[in-house]
Amino acid sequence: MLIAAGALLGVIFGSFIATIVVRWPRGRSAVRGRSACDGCGAALGPARLVPVFSYAIQRGRAACCNGRIDPVHPLAELLGGMIGALAIAAAPDLPQAIAGALFGWVLLTLALLDLRHFWLPNRLTAALTLAGLGVGLAGLPPDLLDRLIGGVVGFLLLEVVRRGYRWLRGRDGMGGGDPKLFGAIGLWLGWRLLPIVLLGSALAGLATALLLSLVGRRLGATSRLPFGPFLALGAWGVWIAAMAGPTG
Repeated sequence: MLIAAGALLGVIFGSFIATIVVRWPRGRSAVRGRSACDGCGAALGPARLVPVFSYAIQRGRAACCNGRIDPVHPLAELLGGMIGALAIAAAPDLPQAIAGALFGWVLLTLALLDLRHFWLPNRLTAALTLAGLGVGLAGLPPDLLDRLIGGVVGFLLLEVVRRGYRWLRGRDGMGGGDPKLFGAIGLWLGWRLLPIVLLGSALAGLATALLLSLVGRRLGATSRLPFGPFLALGAWGVWIAAMAGPTG
């Protein structure tokens, strides 16, 4: 029942995450006003706000204007539900499950924003950073000192790489938000797990680049591929593994 509750709550959070991803880059608030169609702006009734099912029943088309419903809505809802369920299933107690679910949902928001808009908002990364400190101060593992070291090391590691690449090649090879995100991840996981996160993120990025090449998309030295989603995936995977392990 707890896992089902986590999944249901995650689907609801996922719906809100999708609204953030669609509206925030356009300068629109995700919390003010009634829910409205992204295409024509018509107000949406309760029957059209049921996560996942509304999209499926309407076959991806808005009933008000027949416009295409952004697929980020069902994607965020399904991923949000999965995060909520896995957090409950993997964590040894409820406080860690709640913290882990929030960690995953914020990572999901950042990943989708970076994937679609090449943008890791400072305000959202700062919120993840402060939440990592807060969870540490509340006494949840890892130790607060490990978290603080992880935050500093995570940020400096990627910031050195970013600046070094720009110095050597004369152009940016990594966005300024990636070091901040990795620092925030360090504040959640501690410094000991950062190498695993970075390795997993790099391997996921290489696998994605290979897959894109196989389907015909050419990637060159100037091709853009956001690193934030891979950092988020690596961090969430490591958190799940740490919670589900013998010492979790």
